[in-house]
Amino acid sequence: MTSIDTSSFWTGERVRLRGIEPDVWTAFMRFAVDEEGLGDLIQPPRSAEEHRNWTRERAVAGAGDGDRFQLAVEAVDGGEIVGAVGSHHADARAGWFEYGVTIGAAHRHRGYASEAVALLLRYMFNERRFHKCQARILAHNEPSLALHRRLGFVEEGRLRDHVFSAGRHHDLVLMGVLADEFAEAQPATSGPATSDPATSGAAPFDAASPVG
Repeated sequence: MTSIDTSSFWTGERVRLRGIEPDVWTAFMRFAVDEEGLGDLIQPPRSAEEHRNWTRERAVAGAGDGDRFQLAVEAVDGGEIVGAVGSHHADARAGWFEYGVTIGAAHRHRGYASEAVALLLRYMFNERRFHKCQARILAHNEPSLALHRRLGFVEEGRLRDHVFSAGRHHDLVLMGVLADEFAEAQPATSGPATSDPATSGAAPFDAASPVG
């Protein structure tokens, strides 16, 4: 792992957001398994080579178009890849974007998700000048719903029985936060997180499916 620049815009107290490198494919393979255990949409197993190719493609593609991209979440303490976060839908004209985050099972309840999301939103609101962020969360994922409320998100709607997984339908909660609402909520996000949701919004791979 490269040394961490603690003065970087992308570095917080707990995590640093960085580009996806080819050698982190084993971490993303673990994340995919972790998400399945949370009631995420069940997908056919991916081979190790498929994971290698995916991270290699992400490393070459870089940051995308600036509004749609995926980043690895690296723990400041130790430099281990603990998750992923990114913006996967964006409408620059209307001023909104949608994002996703995933944290590996072995790294939850440490405040990694809340800080990673805050770093991403700060960039999208303050540097890309977006006005609103949206997130889609399975209704049974109470830790993720609680995290988003702390970040200033409010529930904007609920799609009943919208997702089918593990033999049953699930409600999908639509949440959103405006740039000024996020700025006002920031003092509440500076302390240790009481819970760290595993996932929200999108899987580490390119499919923009809601996860638990």
